[in-house]
Amino acid sequence: MKVFCGRANPTTGSVEWLEEDEHYDYHQEIARSSYADMLHDKDRNMKYYQGIRAAVSRVKDKGQKALVLDIGTGTGLLSMMAVTAGADFCYAIEVFKPMADAAVKIVEKNGFSDKIKIINKHSTEVTIGPGGDMPCRANILITELFDTELIGEGALPSYEHAHRHLVQENCEAVPHRATVYAQLVESRRMWSWNKLFPVRVQTSLGEQVIVPPLELERCPGAPSVYDIQLNQVSPTDFTVLSDVLPMFSVDFSKQVSSSTASHSRQFEPLASGQAQVVLSWWDIEMDPEGKIKCTMAPFWAHSDPEELQWRDHWMQCVYFLPEEEPVVQGSALCLVAHHDDYCVWYSLQRTRCAPSLIGPEKDGRAHPARPVCDCQAHLLWNRPRFGEINDQNRTDQYVQALRTVLKPDSVCLCVSDGSLLSILAHHLGAEQVFTIENSAASHRLMKKIFKANHLEDKINIIEKRPELLTPADLEGKKVSLLLGEPFFTTSLLPWHNLYFWYVRTAVDRHLAPGAVVMPQAASLHMMVVEFRDLWRIRSPCGDCEGFNVHIMDDMIKHALDFRESKEAEPHPLWEYPCRSLSEPQQILTFDFRQPVPPQAICAEGAIELRRPGRSHGAVLWMEYHLTPDSMVSTGLLKPAEDKGYCCWNPHCKQAVYFFNTTLDPRVPPGGPQTVTYTVEFHPHTGDVTMDFTLSGALDRGC
Repeated sequence: MKVFCGRANPTTGSVEWLEEDEHYDYHQEIARSSYADMLHDKDRNMKYYQGIRAAVSRVKDKGQKALVLDIGTGTGLLSMMAVTAGADFCYAIEVFKPMADAAVKIVEKNGFSDKIKIINKHSTEVTIGPGGDMPCRANILITELFDTELIGEGALPSYEHAHRHLVQENCEAVPHRATVYAQLVESRRMWSWNKLFPVRVQTSLGEQVIVPPLELERCPGAPSVYDIQLNQVSPTDFTVLSDVLPMFSVDFSKQVSSSTASHSRQFEPLASGQAQVVLSWWDIEMDPEGKIKCTMAPFWAHSDPEELQWRDHWMQCVYFLPEEEPVVQGSALCLVAHHDDYCVWYSLQRTRCAPSLIGPEKDGRAHPARPVCDCQAHLLWNRPRFGEINDQNRTDQYVQALRTVLKPDSVCLCVSDGSLLSILAHHLGAEQVFTIENSAASHRLMKKIFKANHLEDKINIIEKRPELLTPADLEGKKVSLLLGEPFFTTSLLPWHNLYFWYVRTAVDRHLAPGAVVMPQAASLHMMVVEFRDLWRIRSPCGDCEGFNVHIMDDMIKHALDFRESKEAEPHPLWEYPCRSLSEPQQILTFDFRQPVPPQAICAEGAIELRRPGRSHGAVLWMEYHLTPDSMVSTGLLKPAEDKGYCCWNPHCKQAVYFFNTTLDPRVPPGGPQTVTYTVEFHPHTGDVTMDFTLSGALDRGC
């Protein structure tokens, strides 16, 4: 059966209704999931297996039957491990129906159907007793309910319910315990992901400084954690202010509470500086003795950096303190970790640390509320966007370009979400500046920024969709300079910001003869790469710890056959090292000086592979040509090194198109030397479609 799905098109700005399979959402969930990454996580799988064997042995040594409850079973892998280790029976719970159906098939394929029961429910809906899902409580609890923050997927409420209703008192648990660690640092780079810095503009009248509103400076920021591959942040980008501090532990073999709690740790700063950021990670111990440990620690805190396991389903956390605070070396402070049932946040206290505070109140003190943005900026700008706006070198590029196109009588119209371009244009001498802000949130934010800089009467904010613009909105004037970064909050893939081109087309009648558009053009670029690790998220697993999971591979492959899943995926490649196997190549160009054309823009050709390696996929990015002499790249920032290592724009996500992993894409001498491509931009939908083939023949025909 087919169903109609509505979606907002990020490129054209229109709402589209598309005919999709009724299981469309399921397929998208599977295609974008981390199942493959988890199955490739050798360290995780091995440690779980060791912990399960030990738990089953402890139960058997007591003369008891080993009855296992596996919450969030996924492929059924951990249940199959338990049965292989000697468990008498496993009740495997999986709420996601397509995954539960796959688990049934995988369990059957591996010959465990008589020992494993797949229950397609949420664990809180499972019943115990005659006629129930389970005849009695289990004495071994196995779970993998964790995310990068440990508790963000609802681990605490699930454990709390399981101990009350589904497992025996003092049951065995795998993992047995989790510990959250934190380290306080000063980092201008990471702090720039959370606060707006003063922006300096050199003008003919001297230096002008764009200052952030006081409300933004005082705002505690967004409540969500920023999860990143912390191993890719250079140690030169931060100053360590504390030792690694164990903040709190959760014993999963006992009753767990999901109530709000606070845990404080006293420490003496290792150096004086500005406390800004808390880096955090966790480890899980699979056994009561803590001998079987799986850690998310970054390389500088890892007991054996050579054995560091790459994984994308569990990374590390960056938390921002509500405000930066000066600390003095050797002067004792308290770092406090707060959490509710789903979130963790941190604060710094200068008073003597109390014992961990459990529950809503202890010693008359209430727990600080979860931080919530009240300045609008953290709702409009994500963390990379903050970093982009705070990049002074990038601002200087736009200033240089603006100087070449601005005239004293310029009437400017700025089109980008929450952009400071309008302020730059004003300071550089434009006669009048208008800015379109599509959303109420961006309107409110820009109004605050203008007021803080005494520009509320100098720059006109227009809160409406560009196609609804009227001459009255522009006070009867024609636009002589149309500006865009471009940046739009709805954009996920690099070419989604081509929405600027559609806006330019919509406002064409408001442009003066000879009006200048900046950027004047954009180009789509591509390069074939070999990933150091990212390839694992799309690579078939086959066998995992001796168990056949080919059914899961087939399920993911089938999900990837759906239209959107065939498209490129956005990834911030500064976090995922790769080597270029080809030179970068310009594929398509888009001329913003003209309206969007009615016909498709197509390119066919081949990219020659110049370095040996595995062609895991193609990386695509946009370059914006502000003027004939000025270009801003959202991807590659400089030519690749001799060995092919790449330097990517850290503020943007690049598009990755993974090649068919069933092909052997190694490039030995005399082997396949080219990747042929077809890339097409469809003006009606704003989509960019692409197809790639590994080839040994060089064919540059169009």
